[in-house]
Amino acid sequence: MENAVETVADMTAEGSVATELRAGKYLTFRLEGEEYGLEILKVREIMGLMEITKVPRTPHYVRGVINLRGRVIPVVDLRAKFDMDATEDTNETCIIVVDVRSQDGAVSMGIKVDAVSEVLDIKEEEIEDTPSFGSGIDTRFILGIGKIKGDVKILLDIDQVLTEGDLEMAVELNED
Repeated sequence: MENAVETVADMTAEGSVATELRAGKYLTFRLEGEEYGLEILKVREIMGLMEITKVPRTPHYVRGVINLRGRVIPVVDLRAKFDMDATEDTNETCIIVVDVRSQDGAVSMGIKVDAVSEVLDIKEEEIEDTPSFGSGIDTRFILGIGKIKGDVKILLDIDQVLTEGDLEMAVELNED
């Protein structure tokens, strides 16, 4: 029983540290009219939409691969990954190249988004924990909810958004 109390105390302490660690700079972007944010330290670069080569037998949300200065980078369509309706690409549609943590270290992947908005410095007190949507809904990929000047931004944990299968494919492509 004593160990259980220590474990809860440790988890509570870790939770408060995790809350403090969420504060910082975020690159915000739009998907289907909603605003999302990624930790800026995970962002390698932002580029306009370029030719994407389709790869057969990949999940529906994998748009294909791009050649980025001699490196093959897989591109995930975040709209499709989040089961949102598909739309035509516009001149605002872009690819955000992110570094994702995997078992083999950092792996570069592209995520296609509707538009990039801005970089925001979000303070700890502007971030709330992810609300509970019930036991059947997985929200591990949501780092928290940012409330900035009356607007709500869903802060994503990109390491959780992209699945193990996505990362395995990226590792294989990054090694070539």
